[in-house]
Amino acid sequence: GWYHSHPGYGTWLSGVDVATQRLQQSGQDPYLAIVVDPTQTCAAGKVEIGAFRCYPEGYKPPNAGPSEYQTIPSDKIEDFGVHNDAYYKLDITIFKSSLDRRLLNLLWNKYWVNTLSSSSILANAGFITGQLKDLGSKLKDAGQSYRGGAAGKKDSSPLTNCSRDGIRTTVQMMTDVASEVIKEELFHQAVVPAAAGDK
Repeated sequence: GWYHSHPGYGTWLSGVDVATQRLQQSGQDPYLAIVVDPTQTCAAGKVEIGAFRCYPEGYKPPNAGPSEYQTIPSDKIEDFGVHNDAYYKLDITIFKSSLDRRLLNLLWNKYWVNTLSSSSILANAGFITGQLKDLGSKLKDAGQSYRGGAAGKKDSSPLTNCSRDGIRTTVQMMTDVASEVIKEELFHQAVVPAAAGDK
């Protein structure tokens, strides 16, 4: 198989990814596409990863119902939507050997040193700003679709999706602020001098 990243816009296959995957599947089946989002991984503190295979060209998948919702930037939605029925997501399990665990522990320790000495608010500022701009654009589009009378289904309406995106971004911002408050309390408390009469 193959892997690549989608920094900041989720785990799914674009049109180019679908073409690449189909080509590889036709010559080397079984073949697997893995997509990682390092930006969301760092921002959320959990690995954002997906594994995918493509349907044969011309195949129409049965309506499997709603898939797991993902926040996708406005400039990527068309590409996502056009190719969404061309592939399917696989369930994945991550296996770690004892060597993997040791390496991850070393990285985790380095992560904590970096985390405690840096500001997650500053580190995630570009990502959060992009998410908020994108949310504003989606809200504007959702408002126009409601004025036009195209409300859609309740679970996947544009406003419901905007709400999900807003909650996700808010939770990330709250996590960053909580992290800063905890570090401030632990490491930067002002030392209060003892009063003249206290000894």
